[in-house]
Amino acid sequence: MIYLGIDVAKASHVAAAITSDGEVILKPFSFNNSCSGFAKLKSRLDEFPCDSLLIGLESTAHYGENLIAYLVQNAYQVALLNPLQTAALRKSAIRKTKTDKIDSFLIAKSMMIDGYCPLEPDDIQLLKLRGLCKTRQNLILLRTRCKIQLGAFVDQLFPELNGFFRAGLHINVSYTLLKLHPRPSEVQSLHLTYLSNLLQKASRGKYTKADAVHLRELARQSIGTDHPSLALQIKQTIAQIELFSEQLNQVEHEIVGIMDNLNSPIMTVPGIGHINGAMILSVIGDVTRFSSPAKLLAFAGLDPAVIQSGNFTARSTRMSKRGNSMLRYALINAAHNVVRNNHTFAQYYASKVAQGKSHYCALGHTAHKLVRVLFTLLTKNIRFDLP
Repeated sequence: MIYLGIDVAKASHVAAAITSDGEVILKPFSFNNSCSGFAKLKSRLDEFPCDSLLIGLESTAHYGENLIAYLVQNAYQVALLNPLQTAALRKSAIRKTKTDKIDSFLIAKSMMIDGYCPLEPDDIQLLKLRGLCKTRQNLILLRTRCKIQLGAFVDQLFPELNGFFRAGLHINVSYTLLKLHPRPSEVQSLHLTYLSNLLQKASRGKYTKADAVHLRELARQSIGTDHPSLALQIKQTIAQIELFSEQLNQVEHEIVGIMDNLNSPIMTVPGIGHINGAMILSVIGDVTRFSSPAKLLAFAGLDPAVIQSGNFTARSTRMSKRGNSMLRYALINAAHNVVRNNHTFAQYYASKVAQGKSHYCALGHTAHKLVRVLFTLLTKNIRFDLP
């Protein structure tokens, strides 16, 4: 077997190859992260039989994704390695050295010593899915910050609105009013029929003429700082919130399309939808890289922390939360939904509550059970069949 390691960087990469006997058959060479660079790499790879060549890269951000897609499309065997594997080999050396050339050899040696898991075409889809899930998380975070900022602006300009809208500030009727007439001085001077129609149309009949009368009275008695600059900030913040919401819809639509193409057995679990399923699948990747459900639990940070000193060992500890935060969130959220949609999981959750455990503690135990079920579904590629 020939092991070719590629040290990935932003502008250029370095590759080197060794045999299973440790013989160097391809000295380190550099190639650009471009079409011509990829062609240069392929010309060197053509010297070796494709079926006996394994190419390894470290999982480092997004820099290697285009290269991985190119290699998989050209029918090469590609494996992603955890950087901790090469770091352990580097530490075992006597001299403290780190260069791109040395790293390319370390990646090749790591595949030979620690094993590897080749990427499949579906894994490329999972890489794209992971990027979309991260984008979705970022958009939600940005939108949440804007919503908090909008609340602060309204508290200064027209604080009485917080109590007027029964479902809270962040609803369509509230945004419609604030985009058109954010200042209390504007609201109090509006014709009652116009204001009533505006509220009724934007709320689909939930707000009536009596609400319009009440709103105008609140505007007359408002203690807010009626300043044009705050009105401008409110309008711009709402525009940002609506933009983020539109982008979220686009990202989620793309996620649904990829999940439908993958046709994963995870989607047969009642209560796990496209979004939760996408977050779980994209982070786990190839489930065979976990030898047991316990390893997957630890990767998610759902495993209990271990506290021991001398003869003392804690019997009850909190979850470690040392793993992937997106996977942990998705699993807890999925456990909550599965409890509501499946009798077996509902009984298990109820049994933990009956033992005196709190809601979140019982939900954590349910997530443990869900991980074991998901591990079986993904490793055996079978459908969920628990009643």
